Amino acid sequence: MSPYEISIRPFGIHAVLIEWPNAVEEAILEDILRFYQYLKNNCLKESGWEMIPAYNSLTLVQNDKSVDFQDFSKKLYTWYGEKGEVKPRQRFLWRLPVCYDLNFGIDLEEVADKLDMEIDEIIEQHTASIYTVYGIGFLPGFMYLGGLPESLEIPRKDTPRLKVEKGAVGLAGKQTGIYPQESPGGWNIIGNCSVPIFDAERKEPCLVSVGDKIQFYSISRAEYDLHKIESEVGIYKVEKTKIDA
Repeated sequence: MSPYEISIRPFGIHAVLIEWPNAVEEAILEDILRFYQYLKNNCLKESGWEMIPAYNSLTLVQNDKSVDFQDFSKKLYTWYGEKGEVKPRQRFLWRLPVCYDLNFGIDLEEVADKLDMEIDEIIEQHTASIYTVYGIGFLPGFMYLGGLPESLEIPRKDTPRLKVEKGAVGLAGKQTGIYPQESPGGWNIIGNCSVPIFDAERKEPCLVSVGDKIQFYSISRAEYDLHKIESEVGIYKVEKTKIDA
């Protein structure tokens, strides 16, 4: 028997939105990923289906035709009750390098002032935590990472920037994340990740998936420059380890 009461509603004529309790909890995300895997393995194996898990929801999109919501929602409720203890896909802990040089961490001094902390304390706490990927969106490959220490929580900037650099690492509310490409943005920028998170030319464009874990580690500016060169020629290897399901 599943521990959560889900709700299902239409999301346009080609999609449905399945929602779990409105809370940011790893147990809820785990249940979502198990149902995602069950649907993928047993119920929605035909082509045309796209499934997007995030936080407390799972969006199902049928790209080839419209969805008969009444019939499909009944099936989904039944499948959810039947899913049992299906094993989710293999997940990974990714260790990502970040340069916290003030040329990259353009908001570091302001963040330190607002949080009444030393810059070294911010870096130490930011790299000590292990974050959960709760969602990927806003930009292709933009990871919403939960698990930020309460001491590092800070509101978004009052006025978003028109240009945030690719690889910028930011803080906003209870989350941290990496801008996978240059874009406008309102997060507080504290560093830059030397690893390209998203590449449309790769078979799997985004390195990570929802449910994976992220840990940052601090690198020097010289190491950052070396990583960029290694990435450009295709020899840089991102550190990752398997997470037991």
